[in-house]
Amino acid sequence: MSVTSPLTVVGWRELVDLPQLALTGVPAKIDTGARTSSLHAHVLEEFQRDGESFVRFAVDWNDIRHECEAIHVDVRGITSSNGETQRRYVIKTPLAIGGTQVRAEISLADRSDMQFPMLIGRSSLRRRFLVDSGRSWLQTPTKRTSLAPEPDLEPPQ
Repeated sequence: MSVTSPLTVVGWRELVDLPQLALTGVPAKIDTGARTSSLHAHVLEEFQRDGESFVRFAVDWNDIRHECEAIHVDVRGITSSNGETQRRYVIKTPLAIGGTQVRAEISLADRSDMQFPMLIGRSSLRRRFLVDSGRSWLQTPTKRTSLAPEPDLEPPQ
């Protein structure tokens, strides 16, 4: 007897969309060890509009600079994978993986040394997604070919 899960199953890497930021097909690593999601971005300025705090930032991806604006939720100390705590801007915006969309808190960080420009943490996954750590691109209709394949995870030729 099998149990049907209402959760969307994702692989350890997926392409995601950030519709309010006009970013589509962003390669992301799914990381249940990280609490907060993060996006590779350079903060350009913080400003006020209609009494709300906003942040303007640049996302350099696919050889194109995307300038984005989002409501600035917080500035938090986020501990990175190397154990270093950094002060980062945190925004809240819709995030879509496959046909499932959630409102996610995302920290803006320099991820230039990382393989993926985005990391999806467990707060964004909770109660909506189930991670199959042995598979990739489960919610991605066609995998972006510009990503370097991982020899130990790809099927043999």
